[in-house]
Amino acid sequence: MNKQDLITQVADRAGLTRNDAARAVETMLEVVTSALKRGDEVRLVGFGNFSVTRRKASIGRNPRTGDPMQIESSVQPKFRPGKLLKDAIR
Repeated sequence: MNKQDLITQVADRAGLTRNDAARAVETMLEVVTSALKRGDEVRLVGFGNFSVTRRKASIGRNPRTGDPMQIESSVQPKFRPGKLLKDAIR
């Protein structure tokens, strides 16, 4: 399912126009993104948690040559599914 499919499903199930559903989906994604940028966690009880993890810089190896190389620190978004979501897809 891509974003357009999601918008169509939201519009059909909520009885909204496609424009209203698109605005709702876009706004939800913007709110989650801005919360993660601030370093906050977004908890949707039963669905899951969106959070940010920080990875430290490390030394890795180039897979072609085997030479050591520096891997920079990074910030990664993370999603942990909730119990209701896990149970729903079993």
